[in-house]
Amino acid sequence: MSLSPSLLPTLMPLPVLLPLLAAAGTLIFGRRPRTQRVLMLTVLSSLVVICGLLLYLADRDGTTALQIGAWETPIGITLVADRLSTAMLLVSSIVLLAVAFYGAGQNIRDGGERQPTSIYQPTYLVLSTGVSAAFLAGDLFNLFVGFEVLLAASFVLLTVGGTAERIRAGVSYVMVSMVSSMIFLTGIGLVYAATGTLNLAQLAERMALVPTGTRTAIYAVLLVAFGIKAAVFPLSNWLPDSYPTAPAPVTAVFAGLLTKVGVYAIIRTQTLLFPGKEFNTVLLVCGLLTMLVGIFGAIAQSDIRRLLSFTLVSHIGYMIFGVGLANLAGLAGAVFYVAHHILVQTALFLVAGLIERQAGSTSLRRLGGLASASPLLGVLFLIPALNLGGIPPFSGFIGKVALLQAGAIDGSVLAWVLVGGSVVTSLLTLYAMARVWSKAFWRPRAEAPEGHLTAASTPTLVEDSSYVHYDERTLPGRMPFLMVGSTAVLVAVGVGMTVFAGPILAIADRAADELRDPGHYITAVLGGDDGTPR
Repeated sequence: MSLSPSLLPTLMPLPVLLPLLAAAGTLIFGRRPRTQRVLMLTVLSSLVVICGLLLYLADRDGTTALQIGAWETPIGITLVADRLSTAMLLVSSIVLLAVAFYGAGQNIRDGGERQPTSIYQPTYLVLSTGVSAAFLAGDLFNLFVGFEVLLAASFVLLTVGGTAERIRAGVSYVMVSMVSSMIFLTGIGLVYAATGTLNLAQLAERMALVPTGTRTAIYAVLLVAFGIKAAVFPLSNWLPDSYPTAPAPVTAVFAGLLTKVGVYAIIRTQTLLFPGKEFNTVLLVCGLLTMLVGIFGAIAQSDIRRLLSFTLVSHIGYMIFGVGLANLAGLAGAVFYVAHHILVQTALFLVAGLIERQAGSTSLRRLGGLASASPLLGVLFLIPALNLGGIPPFSGFIGKVALLQAGAIDGSVLAWVLVGGSVVTSLLTLYAMARVWSKAFWRPRAEAPEGHLTAASTPTLVEDSSYVHYDERTLPGRMPFLMVGSTAVLVAVGVGMTVFAGPILAIADRAADELRDPGHYITAVLGGDDGTPR
């Protein structure tokens, strides 16, 4: 039995409202951490189901807009659900749920006993609200509000524990985010002054009438604002110093989601407001530099978290490559690669947290012998590492091949340069992952230059109803079952993108087709020739 089309507008506000209401509930139960966790996990689990229904309905019925409070466009708040936004919602809800289970297992404690863990749950739910609001926003101002909600929550999460290192990184992150927000707000002011509206559908109609010089200035301002949030070179230097200091689940969700919200904003504004080829060259150049600078930074690192932070920057370049090509294959490849990278990069950061719990460090100079000490941990790292490196038949290989084909279809000199840069970046990513494997997992710990600073003896396996870990007399940490299980599930979902690559690519193709024809979006929001208001 098919679902009614009217169900889509009914479900659209829920990804924003449910976590916000749950955040209030977790504050009420601040002295009952078990109740907080149950409430958070229940709401986030329901969001996965809701977002799955949203994607199904958006794929079946096309783009749908909802005017909050029944205000006419563009006075009220507009929520828009299309294939791109609902796909992003589904992937982000899966990641948020997996990381929430991981955090419940870790209890957000990585050494200290006086960390304010009760604030984690409500803040995490507010972060979920901001992410969902950004994906569904139908106007620039509410996109800005979504960014600010998730950034305010991220400020708190980044400094959980209050250590000097985290405070330092948090201050840097706050300053960069505030600069980005000020630039975005300036861009909003320019857009409104030039067009008289902030509604994305109306802007798609009016932006072409704006003088070329003004339009270029608006594009530059918005691209800088979104480029900072997405960590596009040369606006990415802040990321490797900010993410590795936070607790493992916080770092994982930041790496998987926050930069992708910036990428989403670039995709949305590029296809709706600035579809001209004169702007695509800028994105292609930025994409190439992002790939190369990021991966060169990664291979120079000796800490797993910093290495992964640089690979995160590097692979943003693949997405910008697809957007810059602006053809159907490029946009479809970018959409597929965004979903792939969210899952894989989050899984790798969760594994890095497990490595720290198991061995007491993420420094390659101190690690060794993890493959024999914990074969499960080795598998959990190896699968997403190969996926990130683009080894066939994983989804990373499929996404990269789609982007390389799009570059070949474009056929320009710059596109072929990007194709070459993509191949080099993929090979260097594989080298970086192989380096981590050989040093942290394969070699004996006794051969590590600083291996004596952590336990070096062979661990003894200990199992009970709550934990799968190794004797704490030989290793400084242990891996709670929820941490291992949630990581394994996320790795399995990443593998699922390989198994179901055909249907997922088909959805990405349909999403790209919608993006290339703004008429779908404009008609859904403003109405069309069927008698609906316009």
